[in-house]
Amino acid sequence: MSNAVQKVLDGAVADGGVPGILADVRDGRESWFGTAGVADLETGRERRPQDRFRIGSLTKAFTATVVLQLAADGALSLDDTVERWLPGAIPNGGEIAIRRLLNQTSGIFNYTMDEKIMGQYVGPAVLERRFDRMRPEELVKIAVSHAPAFAPGAGWGYSNTNFVLAGLIIERVAGRTYAEEVERRIARPLDLAGTYVPGDDTELRGPHSRHYSKLLLTEPDAEIHDVTELNASGAWAAGGMVSTADDLHRFLGALLGGRLLPPAQQEEMFTGVSTEGSEWIPNTTYGLGVFWQELPGGVTVWGGGGAINGSWTYAMGSRDGEHLVVSNVNGDWGNLIGTFAELLQAEFCPGDTR
Repeated sequence: MSNAVQKVLDGAVADGGVPGILADVRDGRESWFGTAGVADLETGRERRPQDRFRIGSLTKAFTATVVLQLAADGALSLDDTVERWLPGAIPNGGEIAIRRLLNQTSGIFNYTMDEKIMGQYVGPAVLERRFDRMRPEELVKIAVSHAPAFAPGAGWGYSNTNFVLAGLIIERVAGRTYAEEVERRIARPLDLAGTYVPGDDTELRGPHSRHYSKLLLTEPDAEIHDVTELNASGAWAAGGMVSTADDLHRFLGALLGGRLLPPAQQEEMFTGVSTEGSEWIPNTTYGLGVFWQELPGGVTVWGGGGAINGSWTYAMGSRDGEHLVVSNVNGDWGNLIGTFAELLQAEFCPGDTR
């Protein structure tokens, strides 16, 4: 079914040097699962469909879905300001609507770009600090210690702070933890048995691939470190979740297929803002926690992606959710955005040789 996809997987390992990669393709009733490389560099075990992995910023699609479900319930409005639900959290909270958090047009500084955070939690310091606990309120304080990148609505800029604030709003509105709301509203109804918010748990539950990192060092012979165990609280509602390939198919298929949101909220989620000029993923438009990407072959695919130490994930497909590709690399080096683009091109534009 997917010889072209398998070729990309093989190349990612042989040429890109990643430890292992998987791709799970669904098209109507047809399915295909392929891998290259390994799940565990010590044992040589292959990657498996049931393996869990950290999904990074694909978490944002779950967060946005919960917010939109709360909006559908009448518990909040996307036009509500941050100040209404989180008084005093950010200096200009009265000027920023929830919608601007979800579509990345708030202008709020991205806390992960703070020099102290970069120095402690990115690069070689990860080995010493990866078990540290970070509270959402701490992350927001770090962000607001910096000037905004732009005035609300005056531009587009990727900021994890937006989704930490969204997670805090979920907790304030729902009266439950963010993890409980993801479980109650998404994971349990869709029977996503391998999907959860880990909180302060440092070990991955159940079967999983090992996660490997070069700590952002670019030398070809940079040492590879096993960073499977870490505290993902510093990513939280912006990028801390764990899932499986099968679960992501169920979630994305239900989301694109309109089975998680009423029509009004579905329209909100897929009303987009161009990311052009932002030095983000090329040829993309950002909705509410999701994005869509025009491939070189002229086909547009919809979904999300994410990266966290030792793991990169991409889950994209047709607008109706019937044709999907979920892929994960259990390493965090190389041109992985390019690899995922090649995978999507191979599956959705097989006759295009560009």
